[in-house]
Amino acid sequence: MRKVVERWIYRYFADDEAVALSLMMLVTLVIIITMGNLLAPVLAALVFAFLLQGAVNLLKRWHLPHLLAVAIVFASFVGLLFTMMVFLFPIVIEQFSHLVQEMPGMVKRWQEILLLLPEKYPQLISEVRLAELTAYIQTESAQFAEAALSFSVSKVPNIIVVMVYLVVVPLLVFFMLKDRDHLTESLTSLLPERRPVMDQVWLEMNMQIANYVRGKAAEVVIVGSATFIWFAMLDVNYAALLALLVGLSVVIPYIGAVVVTIPVLLVGLFQWGWGGEFFWLFVAYSVIQFIDGNVLVPLLFSEAVNLHPIAIILAVLVFGGVWGFWGVFFAIPLATLIKALYNAWPRNVPVALLSEAEELASE
Repeated sequence: MRKVVERWIYRYFADDEAVALSLMMLVTLVIIITMGNLLAPVLAALVFAFLLQGAVNLLKRWHLPHLLAVAIVFASFVGLLFTMMVFLFPIVIEQFSHLVQEMPGMVKRWQEILLLLPEKYPQLISEVRLAELTAYIQTESAQFAEAALSFSVSKVPNIIVVMVYLVVVPLLVFFMLKDRDHLTESLTSLLPERRPVMDQVWLEMNMQIANYVRGKAAEVVIVGSATFIWFAMLDVNYAALLALLVGLSVVIPYIGAVVVTIPVLLVGLFQWGWGGEFFWLFVAYSVIQFIDGNVLVPLLFSEAVNLHPIAIILAVLVFGGVWGFWGVFFAIPLATLIKALYNAWPRNVPVALLSEAEELASE
């Protein structure tokens, strides 16, 4: 057993770069676990910088100076952010408050529907079970209402943090775009001079992560906008709020679409009941999900490394549990990074070196 372990260690960690990579991954993991929340503004700025770098490169190809291209792109980014803060967020907050206010009426309607079940289907549910279910719903709805009412008070510190982020993140984005080459050189100077595996993984992952972030942002905007247009045409209540949820749901592969389906269908059910309008809502939502999964995703992520759905779900669960929202957002790039590291990891140790190691171990 000892020889097997030693052979494995010499096979995968005999190269200096493999040891350096292992130490870097370990340090990065410790930083993420211990300082993940503190680094949230940096990560947000990094995502926006990836999004905007393509526009900067495009302007530079049009022979604009680097600083002017960065200034134009950054001004557009700040203008778009300000527009969303002024027009979109107030609508979403207003619709959320209306939804909270209508929750007691929705619960009461559910109770009326449930009270008819023992009469129609006595073999499926008894009055005792129904009473327990009704009491549970009342308790949960009361707790939800209490939490919603105290949201504005309890989240004041978080709101202050958000306001700070609105200042810090744009500044970080500007300097990341302006000094991108200098920052890259500073980071690479800390790495070993001989790093073929790191260079290979960096070239692959730089393109992969950039394409993923830009593609995911485009998917969120397209799906959210299409959902809002459809829901507004159907006169669905809380169209902006539901469109925002549907747009953000694409960040979490497979799981997000399933979870966000529940509030969409519940709102339609409470608004219209089992009528024709509810049917058309279901059809519209199904068409959006079908186009997103079968047309939009293959088009935006055609160059992405293929990962099995099980690997994607495991990555979402693991990285989301370790890193929260950013772990979920970067689950696919991180899983792709692990795959690229595995494929490029130095493991071709000469047989003579293995034999020598075994001889030393036997002595």
